[in-house]
Order: sequence, then C-alpha cells, then structure tokens
Amino acid sequence: MQTLPIINTEGKEIDTIKLDETFFNGIINASVVYQAIVNYNANQRKGLASTKTRGEVSGGGKKPWKQKGTGRARVGSIRSPLWRHGGITFGPHPRDYSYLLPEKMRTGALKGALAAKIQENNFIVLDELKAESTKTKDALKSVAKLKLDPAKKNLLLIDKLDRKLNLAFRNIKNIKLDLAKDTNVYEVLSSKKIVITKAGLKELSKRFK
Repeated sequence: MQTLPIINTEGKEIDTIKLDETFFNGIINASVVYQAIVNYNANQRKGLASTKTRGEVSGGGKKPWKQKGTGRARVGSIRSPLWRHGGITFGPHPRDYSYLLPEKMRTGALKGALAAKIQENNFIVLDELKAESTKTKDALKSVAKLKLDPAKKNLLLIDKLDRKLNLAFRNIKNIKLDLAKDTNVYEVLSSKKIVITKAGLKELSKRFK
C-alpha cells in the first residue's frame, strides 16, 4: 500500500496517508492513457471547417456555351469544380468529432496518469487549502511555500470551489484550480505537479468507486 506524506500550506509534513490499492494500484496502461488523450482532444475540436459545393457557390445558372459545335469541351456551369471560383469537391463540412469512451477506460486512464505522477514524486497531498483573502499576492505566498515551479504548469485539486479561492488563484500563471471529482487525464499529464487536498483525494476516490 502506497503511503504519502501530508503537508500543510507552510510546506511542512504533518501526517501521512495510505492510498487505497483498489484505486491507486500503480498500474499504468499506456495504451488506455493514449486513447483517453486522443478522445479528450477529439472532444475539444469545434469541427467548423466548411466549403461550398457547386450547388452552393454563387452564379453558374446559365450554360456557358452550347453542347456541340464549338470545338471546346462540354461545360454545364461556370461553377464546376474544374473551374476557377467553382465549387469544392469532397471539401470539409461542419461535423461533430466527439465520441464517448467507455467508463472503465476513462477510469483506468486516470488511475494510470495519477500513478505516473506518484512514481515521479510529483503528487502532493495537502492538508487543506483556504484563502484568507481574494488577493493574488497572498495566494502566491502559498504557492511559493509548496515549492511549485512557476515556469511549468501545476494543478491544484480541491473538494469544493469557493469565491475567495477562485479570485485568489485565477490570475496566477501556470496554476490551474479544479475540482478533484472533475479532473481528467489530459490536465493531469499536462501538469508538472499535482497538488490535491485531503478532502479532494477523498472525493477522487469516490469517483473511482
């Protein structure tokens, strides 16, 4: 059973916590993690690319010249895809790229992503995270004590989001505040360090059930 230290906002170890092997078993299925990342990126796509077919471009209602006798190739419309300013053949049209990944795969991928962060020693359990004020400078002091690299992305996971926390952390570059129950594989792997509160870890474990 994996044991991790619990630190306070001063960066000092005050306790330890044992991770439930049912949820944090250390198994990393690279294939499932990869599929989850592809699924996340596909779901983010807007799919707004659009072109016009020969029936949608303006003009071209009249036959340019008669069918026979001119010595030129037969043409039915000046908006043929073969002509300049004509329609596009097999061009892209608005579409939905999103698709649903099975629940077991999503859960397994998230477990694998978290296991990777734990093995890298980039998973920090925080006793609690509170904002005494809405000032960004106060939040920066807390971040400094946690020894997070300001040049790299870091993820803070909490059990519930209040107004003070949101206002205090929203303007800090490379710090993302999110609910533990809503986190996904992409944001976990794209962050250098994961800082999760004790209550947030409990909420995350409920999700794995």
